[in-house]
Amino acid sequence: MFLGPRRNGTSCETGLLTEWPADGPPTLWDRPVGEGYGAPVVSDGKLVIFHRVDDHEVIECVNAEDGSEVIWKGRYPTRYVDRYGYNGGPRSSPTIDDNRVYTYGAEGMLTCLDFQTGELLWQRPVNKEYMVPQGFFGVGTAPVIEGNLVLLNVGGPNGAGVVAFDKDTGETEWKSSNDEASYSTPIVATVHGERLAIFHTADGLLVLEAKTGAIRYRYPFRSRIRESAIAATPVLIDDVVFLSATYGIGAVALKLEPGGLKEVWKDRFAMQSHWATSVYHEGYLYGMDGRHERGSNFRCIEFLTGKVMWTAAKGLGRASFLMADGNLIAIGESGFLALIEVSPEGYIEKSRARVLRRPVRTPPILSHGLLYTRNEREMKCLDLRLPR
Repeated sequence: MFLGPRRNGTSCETGLLTEWPADGPPTLWDRPVGEGYGAPVVSDGKLVIFHRVDDHEVIECVNAEDGSEVIWKGRYPTRYVDRYGYNGGPRSSPTIDDNRVYTYGAEGMLTCLDFQTGELLWQRPVNKEYMVPQGFFGVGTAPVIEGNLVLLNVGGPNGAGVVAFDKDTGETEWKSSNDEASYSTPIVATVHGERLAIFHTADGLLVLEAKTGAIRYRYPFRSRIRESAIAATPVLIDDVVFLSATYGIGAVALKLEPGGLKEVWKDRFAMQSHWATSVYHEGYLYGMDGRHERGSNFRCIEFLTGKVMWTAAKGLGRASFLMADGNLIAIGESGFLALIEVSPEGYIEKSRARVLRRPVRTPPILSHGLLYTRNEREMKCLDLRLPR
């Protein structure tokens, strides 16, 4: 799923390359892809790619080891046109659950396919059904599976801010709130014995009882700028949730207490995350601070205080990343891939190489020592495994 099986941008994999040659890690394979920004997902040796080819959104399953063997392919028409001239492909990642694949397209088409065969099991034009106005950059949130539900920040009127669908049939199970849609994918966790779905909607923090949609907590946290976008996923450590966004919003840490919310700290300038979700390690958050490519840099802050520990002077610009084996594996919008040591002492870059042409706005994906990266036209698999 988006941000990995723990939904937090971290991997348990070890034994990865710690130094790269000047031209980067070895390329295992590369292949052309259609338009889109969503990261692929991997399970059982299969890589699922969600992209746009001509006037269709395409869900494609390929062999993860070689990228060339197409196992199955599903497609449906799309007319999405971006208001600001960005490409017309899907923005979100697929989600694999048991033997099914779920996608949520740029126009709001929710689709469920059989993971083994690609057979269409059900499909709903969610945004059309719930009369959701087109967002500034289309639909960007990935489907989240919780029990028998698919959870989405739909952003519809008449109580359809968040909608839960039966994952087997696509039928609506519950609706909750009138919150507008953001580009942030929610997380689900057990806090104080209760299973909670935690959203950063366009209006702020919205915490729901996952099974019923009952509202547990709210915290307004949005920009005064109408044309703004919230995209980073909430970060939850114990019962403290961290939110961050650009467009002058900043960051806040909120404690989910049984009696209500407690503001731990709030700072407009501690961290402004545009689309990359910060990762947590041993009391610190490592994230990307800044709205535009120029002026954006890696930053480390103390999780419970917001204290800035360091800001990279010569980072990658606007980048996406994951954490594995004590390092951040990051790719900048300009196509440079870097290995950065996870340390609150300072920005320590171990290796850097250009692996793709710009623009790269998709986070890298790691599975079994293989790193999957993409831009708007090409996907490349890099081998990070140590030589045997």
